[in-house]
Amino acid sequence: MISPSAPSNPPNPGGGASDDELRAAFAELRPALRRAAGFGAAASVLALAPSWYMLEVYDRVVNSRSGMTLAMLTLAIVLAYLLTAVQEWARGALLHAAGASLDARLGPRLFDAAMAAQRRRLPEGGPQALADLRSLREALASPAFHALFEAPMVLICFALLYALNPWIGVVAMGAALLQGGIGWMNQRRSGELLRQANQQAMAAQADADRSLAQAPTALALGMLGGLQARWQQRQGEALALQAQASVIAGRWQAAAKLLQNGVNSGFLGLSAWFLLQGQLAGGQGMLIVAGILGGRALTPFVQVITQWSTVQQAREAWQRLQRLLAAEPAPQPGMPLPAPRGELRVEGLSLLLPGSSTALLRDLNFALAPGQVLAVLGASGAGKSTLARLLVGLQAPTQGKVRLDGVDVASWPKAELGPHLGYLPQGVDLLDGSLAENIARFGDVSPEQLDAVIEACGLRSLVEALPEGLQTRLGPDGARLSGGQRQRVALARAMVGKPALVVLDEPNAHLDEEGDAALLRLIEAARRRGCSFVVVTHRIGVLQAADRVLVLHEGQQRAFGPRDEVLAAIRKAGEAARQRVAAPVAA
Repeated sequence: MISPSAPSNPPNPGGGASDDELRAAFAELRPALRRAAGFGAAASVLALAPSWYMLEVYDRVVNSRSGMTLAMLTLAIVLAYLLTAVQEWARGALLHAAGASLDARLGPRLFDAAMAAQRRRLPEGGPQALADLRSLREALASPAFHALFEAPMVLICFALLYALNPWIGVVAMGAALLQGGIGWMNQRRSGELLRQANQQAMAAQADADRSLAQAPTALALGMLGGLQARWQQRQGEALALQAQASVIAGRWQAAAKLLQNGVNSGFLGLSAWFLLQGQLAGGQGMLIVAGILGGRALTPFVQVITQWSTVQQAREAWQRLQRLLAAEPAPQPGMPLPAPRGELRVEGLSLLLPGSSTALLRDLNFALAPGQVLAVLGASGAGKSTLARLLVGLQAPTQGKVRLDGVDVASWPKAELGPHLGYLPQGVDLLDGSLAENIARFGDVSPEQLDAVIEACGLRSLVEALPEGLQTRLGPDGARLSGGQRQRVALARAMVGKPALVVLDEPNAHLDEEGDAALLRLIEAARRRGCSFVVVTHRIGVLQAADRVLVLHEGQQRAFGPRDEVLAAIRKAGEAARQRVAAPVAA
């Protein structure tokens, strides 16, 4: 048997392969970004057209009194404005296409990584990854990013100012450095506050999402006030941090704006001084030009400073995505494995959560042949649901292996293994889609397979009762259905496609007697074709279909073997315990 190949790039919290993935995605955007930069540079040069028009009108038209010259100059400036508009539109279209390309390139990878991290309960999991991708995409179209395209214009402005007088060029460079220093101070003073504010805002949003998901229970138990107070506290902390960061950033933004306005007038005065000394190239017409060029040279710096929150959000998004991709490396393609037959083997299985000294499961060992049914018994907290998750690969064990046909389930690619597994969790989780989509696992299932599993799970009457039949949308968490109906739909989802191994966690918790009978018939029919079952249950009805019984107590394996032998041992142990209790009373 060939096992799936391990990822060649191990997790690297410091970046590494994850950083390479992000950089590779942006590298594919380089052709579009180069074209956008070209359009931006052309638009920046054309931005000098109004100044040129003003000088030409004062110099040529006023002195020559020529209407034709004025008409030609006006036509030229109108064409320049039209060309600038076309350049801006082309640049915006290219950046929009680059953002869409980035989304198409990274979206599926981040979706899979976020789902895997959510499964492992890592902080990088959940919807934040897709929100971070949106932040990067939106940053491409932000004024702060557009400021990069102004770099050619800045160089041109410096060159022209230096040509007017070298000292004017030196002063312009000094003003640019000072503007850059303002930006650095803005980042240093407000950046950490913005990061903390974003973290608090995300925590407050997560609290609100969890509270809304439990709204009926919260309302019934009078928990709404407490939940609201907790959300308001976190939201208030986030708003306070944002306000503090905004005040600090506002000061530096005001300083940047003050410097830019001062430069406009300062360069005019400095140019006048050099004109009086006969050291200003181009004559008196260059007075106004110097002020315009000085202000224009600092505009990109001001844009970055005023848009610093966007820059900070994009930076934090990049870092979070780095951590996510490092925690969940892309699976390397390997040789496809044959479809499993359903032979399950658990070897030395233990699970210890990080930061805890108590094992949820400890040294479990048992095996199941294809077509056998295992009933897992035990008190609440014995580890039954944890075992169910480990069996289908939703968690990786701390020690030991869960092998299906000899292959480690935890390392088997989920997209490849999933169609051969059936899983019904204790908390049924249906998605906001049609009944058919939920049963078909949002994939392609033939009408014949769909009809067969509906019949086997006793869903025919439900389908006929729904207003649009199989195409009826169930709403979030299957809100249109009762608890028993949701459980039957989830059972049908677990059984669709003839899986080789099915793990059912309390499958009859919400079923009536008719549902129990249908479940037993379903298990019996599937086992005849070789499907293996692991059924976690508190109810004795399912034991009729079991070949083997596993008894768990506080995470340890107390008994495993043929059903009748284990049940007889349980009865014998119970009788002995009752006699020990009764003996002192009789005495």
